[in-house]
Amino acid sequence: MEKEQTYLTVKTSGSNEIDIKKSRFIGSVKRVKTEAEAKEFVAQIIEENKSATHNCFAYMVGQDDHIQRKSDNGEPSGTAGLPILDAIKLKQLHDVAVVVTRYFGGIKLGAGGLIRAYSNATTEAINKVGVVERILQTKINIEIEYSLLEQLKYFLEQSDIYIDDIQYGADVTVVVAVPADQIEGFKKQVIELLNDRAKISTGDQEYFEVDYHQGKDRYKKGSIDLK
Repeated sequence: MEKEQTYLTVKTSGSNEIDIKKSRFIGSVKRVKTEAEAKEFVAQIIEENKSATHNCFAYMVGQDDHIQRKSDNGEPSGTAGLPILDAIKLKQLHDVAVVVTRYFGGIKLGAGGLIRAYSNATTEAINKVGVVERILQTKINIEIEYSLLEQLKYFLEQSDIYIDDIQYGADVTVVVAVPADQIEGFKKQVIELLNDRAKISTGDQEYFEVDYHQGKDRYKKGSIDLK
């Protein structure tokens, strides 16, 4: 199955608490790779909050989010699990599990109030742990003479290309990470820059992560247009 070129997910695991009309809503978030891992996380949070009134959850896992689950855990139908899931989707996140634990404070919120509460608890928990963009990159090995190293490093720095490693031997090999869909354009630029004095080979693919900030000024390593 072909890997996604780029996708968003949570940066780490964590939790956040909000209080609404004396009820406590604790949003717990974790990045998960499989449904088994998501289920284990949900079970762990439920175990830690046995005395809670409700432990509602939702998660999305897998290629194209083909696994999606949600639970109202005793709240009125559609007022908890679905708002949690919708909040995850609104953030455009993948491979994420969220449990929102509620300790009832004695004041009923009504259907609309519950929907907003579970949605807000999810969103604020995600905001607290942070979001990253995972970008599929291919490692490129560039073998050159030492005299060309500073010229190449300057080009890579100006182009926001991530240097993964520099290996020193008879010659020097610079290992960089390039977005999978920009490889050919990158190779062409390096060859032209160094007047065909570089040996270039392609290595493994892996995901690199950068902090994600919405808006035109967000930063992404390896984002130069090499198409």
